[in-house]
Amino acid sequence: MKIDIVSDTVCPWCFIGKRKLEKALAQRPDMDVEITWRPFQLHPDMPLEGADRKEFIAQKFGSHERAKELYANVKMAGDAVDIPFNFDKIERSPNTLDSHRLLRWSESAGCQDAMAEILFRRFFIDGEDLGDRAVLIAAATEAGMDQDLVKDLLEKDADLETVRQEDQMARQMGVSGVPFFIINDKYALSGAQDPAAFLAAFDQVEADQAKDGS
Repeated sequence: MKIDIVSDTVCPWCFIGKRKLEKALAQRPDMDVEITWRPFQLHPDMPLEGADRKEFIAQKFGSHERAKELYANVKMAGDAVDIPFNFDKIERSPNTLDSHRLLRWSESAGCQDAMAEILFRRFFIDGEDLGDRAVLIAAATEAGMDQDLVKDLLEKDADLETVRQEDQMARQMGVSGVPFFIINDKYALSGAQDPAAFLAAFDQVEADQAKDGS
């Protein structure tokens, strides 16, 4: 079964959605699944150097108080799936283009799902700046990638336009928010759905496959 996850590396609901998908997959241990992470920038106009986190989210949500209230709700949702969000530790809101390029390269290295986990953890728990190429190189090293190759690719702006085009393609498909899960190129789930929603989609795919095979 093929699962494409359209996501941004600074989207807390994408991290939560990853956990809920994992819970569903744990209930189907015999299922053969291929997961691919696809790029989507929640803030495509973010300056390449990023922005001060407190100022950015206050502007985005209207006030510091409103932002604090919303993130308290996200933290509760994270606690429910064992993600200890540490929003107060995040100092910069990054442009995520480089992190999406790294995710793309990690697919070729066979460690894309691990890389998504590492990037989410480094941003949301460790408070690291995903716009800092030194952080991305460290993340690549942690995932077992060749750090010299990653450094070279980052400096050469490799796949920059490809990532932008994939992001645009997702928008043209109608994706306006993430996470967005596409199962076997046929079924879509929008948002951090509970495991039951994934299980129902898996059942539908298996029913289709049984029908096609009969």
